[in-house]
Amino acid sequence: MTSVQYYDSPLGRIRMAADEIGLTVLCFEGAKYDADRLPAGCLEQETEILSVGKRWLDLYFSGQKLDFLPPLHPKGSAFQMSVWDMLLEIPYGETVSYGEIARKIAEKRGLSRMSAQAVGGAVGRNPIAIIIPCHRIVGADGSMTGYAGGLDKKIKLLELERIVYELPAETFA
Repeated sequence: MTSVQYYDSPLGRIRMAADEIGLTVLCFEGAKYDADRLPAGCLEQETEILSVGKRWLDLYFSGQKLDFLPPLHPKGSAFQMSVWDMLLEIPYGETVSYGEIARKIAEKRGLSRMSAQAVGGAVGRNPIAIIIPCHRIVGADGSMTGYAGGLDKKIKLLELERIVYELPAETFA
């Protein structure tokens, strides 16, 4: 059974879902892929896992560097899971590129190389935003790249972690 709750963050409303194992979804309402993340028959109700997720978000949005994670249960392919595991290794306040993650995954798998674009596809499908920190991924040259919740939210999350980025004016034209 999947339970759903909502969290009103400083950046907008967040939809959270959890099963009996852990959080399965955490995304800004209206984000890319938001509509296809929840199974049919979800119940809007409080659970212990959702309460821990809300507590984590409260602390995160107050600017605290956290030393715990709520129970997580993302669902995806083996490749996606390996990328999301890598995202969890990115320290608070730091960024890495898609290429860096691709190199690390290739190394772990004993491959000579891995596609940064494939990594980007998995990052974009991350079902548990913020906690699995896909907002900490940047282009090879350090440039700001896409974010399913919107680049404006990505910038605000990075600013919260004291990573300062500015988008070129034409981004919003």
